[in-house]
Amino acid sequence: MPNRRIVGETQDFLFIVTERHKFCVLQWDAESSELVTRAMGDVSDRIGRPTDNGQIGIIDPDCRLIGLHLYDGLFKVIPFDNKGQLKEAFNIRLEELQVLDIKFLFGCAKPTIAVLYQDNKDARHVKTYEVSLKDKDFVEGPWSQNNLDNGADLLIPVPPPLCGVLIIGEETIVYCSANAFKAIPIRPSITKAYGRVDVDGSRYLLGDHAGLVHLLVITHEKEKVTGLKIELLGETSIASTISYLDNAVVFVGSSYGDSQLVKLNLHPDAKGSYVEVLERYTNLGPIASVELEGIKGMWSLKSSVDEAFDTFLVVSFISETRILAMNLEDELEETEIEGFLSQVQTLFCHDAVYNQLVQASFFPSALGQSMYLIAVKHFSGLSSLFMSLKKLLSPLDQVTSNSVRLVSSTTRELRDEWHAPAGFTVNVATANASQVLLATGGGHLVYLEIGDGKLTEVQHTVLEYEVSCLDINPISDNPNYSQLASVGMWTDISVRIFSLPELTLITKEQLGGEIIPRSVLLCSFEGISYLLCALGDGHLLNFQLDTTTGQLKDRKKVSLGTQPITLRTFSSKSATHVFAASDRPTVIYSSNKKLLYSNVNLKEVSYMCPFNSAAFPDSLAIAREGELTIGTIDDIQKLHIRTIPLGEHARRICHQEQTRTFGICSLGNQTNAEESEMHFVRLLDDQSFEFMSTYPLDAFEYACSILSCSFTDDKNVYYCVGTAYVLPEENEPTKGRILVFIVEDAKLQLIAEKETKGAVYSLNAFNGKLLAAINQKIQLYKWMLRDDGTRELQSECGHHGHILALYVQTRGDFIVVGDLMKSISLLIYKHEEGAIEERARDYNANWMSAVEILDDDTYLGAENNFNLLTVKKNSEGATDEERGRLEVVGEYHLGEFVNRFCHGSLVMRLPDSEIGQIPTVIFGTVNGMIGVIASLPQEQYAFLEKLQSSLRKVIKGVGGLSHEQWRSFNNEKRTVEARNFLDGDLIESFLDLSRNKMEEISKSMNVQVEELCKRVEELTRLH
Repeated sequence: MPNRRIVGETQDFLFIVTERHKFCVLQWDAESSELVTRAMGDVSDRIGRPTDNGQIGIIDPDCRLIGLHLYDGLFKVIPFDNKGQLKEAFNIRLEELQVLDIKFLFGCAKPTIAVLYQDNKDARHVKTYEVSLKDKDFVEGPWSQNNLDNGADLLIPVPPPLCGVLIIGEETIVYCSANAFKAIPIRPSITKAYGRVDVDGSRYLLGDHAGLVHLLVITHEKEKVTGLKIELLGETSIASTISYLDNAVVFVGSSYGDSQLVKLNLHPDAKGSYVEVLERYTNLGPIASVELEGIKGMWSLKSSVDEAFDTFLVVSFISETRILAMNLEDELEETEIEGFLSQVQTLFCHDAVYNQLVQASFFPSALGQSMYLIAVKHFSGLSSLFMSLKKLLSPLDQVTSNSVRLVSSTTRELRDEWHAPAGFTVNVATANASQVLLATGGGHLVYLEIGDGKLTEVQHTVLEYEVSCLDINPISDNPNYSQLASVGMWTDISVRIFSLPELTLITKEQLGGEIIPRSVLLCSFEGISYLLCALGDGHLLNFQLDTTTGQLKDRKKVSLGTQPITLRTFSSKSATHVFAASDRPTVIYSSNKKLLYSNVNLKEVSYMCPFNSAAFPDSLAIAREGELTIGTIDDIQKLHIRTIPLGEHARRICHQEQTRTFGICSLGNQTNAEESEMHFVRLLDDQSFEFMSTYPLDAFEYACSILSCSFTDDKNVYYCVGTAYVLPEENEPTKGRILVFIVEDAKLQLIAEKETKGAVYSLNAFNGKLLAAINQKIQLYKWMLRDDGTRELQSECGHHGHILALYVQTRGDFIVVGDLMKSISLLIYKHEEGAIEERARDYNANWMSAVEILDDDTYLGAENNFNLLTVKKNSEGATDEERGRLEVVGEYHLGEFVNRFCHGSLVMRLPDSEIGQIPTVIFGTVNGMIGVIASLPQEQYAFLEKLQSSLRKVIKGVGGLSHEQWRSFNNEKRTVEARNFLDGDLIESFLDLSRNKMEEISKSMNVQVEELCKRVEELTRLH
């Protein structure tokens, strides 16, 4: 609703009407930082047909009344008294039934509305009415305008001194007032949003359905309008709202893509656009990217122990070590630490006490020539800097020594060096600020301590097997010294805890199996010490560690990937986390004294180290195949969004794992073509998201569905695309196609096509065949081999009896269909008879928008009144009639239009936890919401239902709105209380309550606050 300031008030109020016709007036209290309800009520009528075009709410510019169009033929008026209080509402009969828009006009002595409507001959007109508060009726207004653009659907009231109204159509824009009429033609478009630029209303920004932004100018001489001008400025996200801020800066709010902050420039860029994007609000990107091959390890170092930031980034390769540092331009460039050996592989390095650095290195038996390329990308606007280096190294002959070197961090000169005994090589090493632990061949374990310019060998022991990994990360009160060492072993597949400095064995834990430990880490979370042990097959073991006795307990195992894992600690938001680098990189953290795991949106990370530089504070350096990325870790356990600009509208998407591609059905606007819309099937690389191949569809042909599948007796994997020919003269498509593509040489190759007698709304893989929903029919196709060796789709059987079969899901031989009007039906495929028959249906008239199968007997649906429902198969029914009816067992008002369900989870599921066993379904909505529906065990459901009931009593809805009413199932025919659904958002809000309110709920449930927090926090791990 537009802002209107009530006379005598110092701030704006917010007037809200819900879809259930409840209203409230809210005020912001700056002192308490809370919303205050000034008024509330109900504006529903017992008699009346809700408007087809949606609710309209408008406020008089002089704050004399609020106008609502909620029911066809009625205009509801809520007057203000002279103190700004709301008076009793009343209805005025409105002759116009098909109302498209209503706006109050500026500069009128009495409240005056302009009504844009369509008559029964589909012609569109505007009428004006004065609102007589005294007579509670309309008086004919100052002007009217008949026979407007057939696409006119938006009114923009113009403020003084010009007044009047702009009527926005698809091909024409009209300015109209009592004494002026001006019109200009425009390029065909549908205006989605507008924003006023000037206070006098002489300039407006218009955003259309294709994301194009135009500037509309009302030319005038003083108060006389002389004409209209319109100019294309450029392209943004498709606008839902446009707000001109100041100094040519505009906020474009979009429910179709990223919202943007843009600047309007005086002069066009090279592409002719006046629009410059200043900010995107879901933009996640790395800070820098470095292309390097064969990285074997990375460490960050400081130039002094007093330095707040890291200076050096040490990168180890199989036969050399390179050192990078930030220069004055905040760019990474190669440098040297003279005391470090560069023509060796560094096994480990670390900042050390007394402003020193320690390097443990390994000389391979022979070194050949080495070549490398560094490309550093700094993203500042659109500019990039590339730096390439190439160096040829002299070959060395035999192994001469393996050593640990101690180097001054200020002078960078060597201060001391420890050499491995002749005939031994340093295989693995680790260090902290004052200690070094390394293993040489033959099971030798050597412990060194770091002094001021001195490395001292303190202890040496021989183990029965070779060492695979080491760690001495301090977890006691002294951050520079560890009293424990963890050692992973070959051969007996064990992990051991030794005491330092004695190297006395304290604990030995057999890991079992045949996979060796590849990385061990001592760490502490929330005051609890742990030993993490990563195996070569992607599994991670974690133990609680008693730092006094060195004993291990509470062993747990989780699968993080399929490749060896490397563990490193880092800090984020003042808390310690662990990065597990593997083919599925993961961040390990603790919440409520439980270890949790959060996926990182990167592929196959080899190594990670913290890199806290002045240019990139609190960043991580991450080595992947062929590149090194420096970036920051986002909020852990939050949804991460990566935006891939396609330049057109994606309608359907499908992933094909075997070819590592995405198949996308898209719609592009062809500005120079006779047919302004063209539809395509695009093939994208699933890593780079670059276009690999395109198949253009025919004129008027829309892609409705896409599927990746394989068929019986055929090893190939195919993309199947269902289409419809949407012809202007047809109410419903009567023709479509099923296209079968194979990906060969990164191209889409059309293998087969099948004409259909309608739109192919859904495609499903079904027992090695293809199941299609085509208009009112479910059709099954088999994949047949022709005599000439080619393949074709051949119809096997089908099932009629639907209005429009829009959504289909399958499990085994069962088929669940979501119909346009006839709710959910259950079909079964009978192999012997080669037929599809109806088994049961829901006889309620629900207009479905999505369906999914929860289990063998329970099915989930969403319908067009923003409700969710679950239905159940009644296999135990006594009669055929009972067995043929799907029983509605759950109902809930979501408040969002769901258009897709999908089994799965957005977070890592731990198989050894109770939460990990709970099946979840993800849903996506028209407004861009992503949500999770979890099927809870009965005991947990009963507990959380009791908690939800207690929360409703403690948490009062904004504006006095009832949570119970809001979540009740509601459509045109009935309203019933929600059942067998819980509001997870309300339940999780328990964690945000004050301690007093938590204790109030705890008392009502007779459950301790800590237990409630624990149960609710477990719930948060589902998403």
